[in-house]
Amino acid sequence: MRFQNVSLLSVGYILPPEMVTSEDIERRLSPVYDRLRLPQGRLEGMSGIRTRRLWRPGTRLSDVSAQSTSLAMEAAGISPDRVGCLIHASVCREYLEPATACRVHHLVGLPSKCWVYDVSNACLGLLNGAVQIAQLIEAGVIEAGVVVGTEDCRGLLETTLRQLLEDSSLSRQSIKPAFASLTIGSGSCAWLLGKRQSSESGARVFGAVAVARTEHHGLCQSDTDQAGTAMQPLMQTDSELLLEAGIDTGDQAFRALLEELNWDHGQLDATVCHQVGTAHRRRMLDRLGLSVEKDYFTFDRLGNTGSVALPTALGIAASEDFFRGKNRVALLGIGSGLNSVMIGIEGADRIRVGSRDGSS
Repeated sequence: MRFQNVSLLSVGYILPPEMVTSEDIERRLSPVYDRLRLPQGRLEGMSGIRTRRLWRPGTRLSDVSAQSTSLAMEAAGISPDRVGCLIHASVCREYLEPATACRVHHLVGLPSKCWVYDVSNACLGLLNGAVQIAQLIEAGVIEAGVVVGTEDCRGLLETTLRQLLEDSSLSRQSIKPAFASLTIGSGSCAWLLGKRQSSESGARVFGAVAVARTEHHGLCQSDTDQAGTAMQPLMQTDSELLLEAGIDTGDQAFRALLEELNWDHGQLDATVCHQVGTAHRRRMLDRLGLSVEKDYFTFDRLGNTGSVALPTALGIAASEDFFRGKNRVALLGIGSGLNSVMIGIEGADRIRVGSRDGSS
């Protein structure tokens, strides 16, 4: 699909206060490493992730999401009464019902005429939400909308560590499905989209495509559906097969994006890829024929933050002037399922950014 009247006006993001290094995790797993004779440094060496962030225990997702939303609105100079849709789109949520978006809507003080609901689609939630908001803006239903999410990895990380330490039957082979759960991080991000008023109003959202390869839905799965602060999730991931299937899916989606937008490789100035790790990034960009130097990444210092990973990376890139002199940017999203959502934007250097680093 293509858009004529939609801009990505601003990004608001918050980085959690606690830093956990891959060395910290391996230190806690030293009994397992010693028994299986695994070399120290394996986690960072395989993933490229040095550190990730965690929220303090007891942090409410909706509190942080409301703050990220406010940061995005303040950066763009958009008042609450102009926001016609709020979508909360992270994997993590506070309750099965009501929608986490409801409390965020209340805290931010958005109008009663606002569309308010949750969307969940693994690492693609915020991109899916952004496309839905873009459609509402393009149709003239709303003037502006916010998609926001907050991911909290503490429960998954702690549950995974406890399981690995308690299961004496683990082998080098059987420990592999837990690897991806040790690479995750926490974070929060909001995108504010609005009606395109002029060439100076944010980045133009040129269009988007989606590709579903759901024959691979079993390659990365959580346990049963849970919500709230007491949840103790587990994830099982076939990282090797997921890598191969993800690259195939991404290749198909990227070709579809270029065709839909009538772009070619030579017109693409920058990319923000799915934020998983070194191997995925290198192989994906190589498969797509894209330059590593033109791609911005954050997983080395933030880990894989799920649905907020790519959106946050876009915000950090914009704040660091990575897009200066670069016009056309492709956002290359992939999520377990497998699905891919890719979005093309123009003028990313005009995106306004509001942020807060909790560690400062």
